[in-house]
Amino acid sequence: MATAGSDLSMVGSAGRRAMRALAGAGSAGVVARLAGRSPQGKKDVLAATVAVLQQGGLVAVPTDTIYGIACLAQNSQAVEAIYRLKGRTGSKPLAICLAEVDHIYRYCSVRVPDELLRDLLPGPVTLVLERSEGLNKDLNPFTPLVGVRIPSHWFIRELARACAAPLALTSANVSAEASTLTVTEFQEFWPRLSLVIDGGPVGDIHSPECRLGSTVVDLSVPGRFKIIRPGCALAQTMEILVTKHGLTSELLGL
Repeated sequence: MATAGSDLSMVGSAGRRAMRALAGAGSAGVVARLAGRSPQGKKDVLAATVAVLQQGGLVAVPTDTIYGIACLAQNSQAVEAIYRLKGRTGSKPLAICLAEVDHIYRYCSVRVPDELLRDLLPGPVTLVLERSEGLNKDLNPFTPLVGVRIPSHWFIRELARACAAPLALTSANVSAEASTLTVTEFQEFWPRLSLVIDGGPVGDIHSPECRLGSTVVDLSVPGRFKIIRPGCALAQTMEILVTKHGLTSELLGL
């Protein structure tokens, strides 16, 4: 894999040292492969990624659905950088990624049973909930809601846990273009990222269904739900919402 350049304007000395350590461990520039690393090597990649995020950098990460780009959600400058990278206006919201269901209560007002949250998460679902005062006001300031992800992927969950803060998360593709399943599919972004975590293909690259991303469901109204995006987990999500928990569907946003 070719060496990726990086825009380090937002990354301080700690982030640079972390990336140099990764390069010395055999990664290609700012691309750090997870495959083939020892358990300690994977911990080193995780530690380097945390350092880069804490310095305000943007990182590409694998999730349980597609590749994403993340930064610290509480860092307004980093959030603005994601919008610039994606070429999107500030009116299209970013999701937040957390490590555990318990952490949702720090940043959202939850109006559904805790059991429902745990039936859906971790997994390929984004839950749209009412945001609380604990979330950065510069993140999606145009809406009282926020999408919450807890992916079933060890690296990004450990990353959110190690940062002890929510990650702002968006797909690693130009807005309105296809989602990406390998790091080479968004190679044009590499020079503008501080670090790229290569977790290998996260789905079948020949399957359009694997590029659908998470199922997005609005749970901000008590007793009701609205599907915002069908995504890759619609059937099982509907089963949980309707059959198990008896929620009523609003007009589907299909």
